[in-house]
Amino acid sequence: MEADLKNPEKLTKAHVVPFGVFMVFLILLQLCDSVFGWDHPAAPWYKQDVAQWVYPLQSLVVLVLLIRFWKFYDFNWSVKWSLAGVAFGAIGIGFWLLPTFLYDSWGLTGETDGWMKMLGIAKRDDGFDPGMFENPAAYWTSLTMRFFRAAVIVAFVEEIFWRGFLMRFVMDWEGDYWKQPFGRIHWKNYTIVTGVFMLAHAPIDWPAAFIYGSLTYLLCVWSKNLGACIVMHAVANFLMGLYIMSYGKYGLW
Repeated sequence: MEADLKNPEKLTKAHVVPFGVFMVFLILLQLCDSVFGWDHPAAPWYKQDVAQWVYPLQSLVVLVLLIRFWKFYDFNWSVKWSLAGVAFGAIGIGFWLLPTFLYDSWGLTGETDGWMKMLGIAKRDDGFDPGMFENPAAYWTSLTMRFFRAAVIVAFVEEIFWRGFLMRFVMDWEGDYWKQPFGRIHWKNYTIVTGVFMLAHAPIDWPAAFIYGSLTYLLCVWSKNLGACIVMHAVANFLMGLYIMSYGKYGLW
């Protein structure tokens, strides 16, 4: 059993498959939206905002995969490093939300351009909104699933992939990269992983993603603790959700 948990092929599958399935659902979202999405007040909810059912389905499928592969993950949970993750998460999401905060603080209106647009300073009010549901049960189900996806599913699946797998893989993709220590400091894994992490987000979020990705890398190589990175991601996304719902910045979802 112990040897099975250290099998390179099974380790790779456990770290990559959940993330891969997660990304497939994002492609499915675009396809479904283009085929039968209808952004109109008269449209039924499942056509008006396709994400309202694709995201929950995505979360449940990926959750099953994470449970299936759970034994292959070495989270190394620690109170000390989890608390560090909380602090890093709060700081990281602060940088992520700063451009939108500045947009409101400066009293801007409409679309921005030039350096403001490049730095992500925008209104960000158009996106996933559970307020489309008048029924309280539907509203709270939608909101709960959105927070569950952001603060649990995304936090686990992305950190397992970015930090648990990719940081090792880029160091020795032609060899046994699982022999690479977790949290190894090297310019290569910092540059590649942070760069790919940025590209996985919309261009408007690239500056924030660079800062956040750099902070996560710092926590990873400092703590050598995957659990701390997951806590950081979970706290950041949870705080972002609170900000979104407090100020109507649904475009940040």
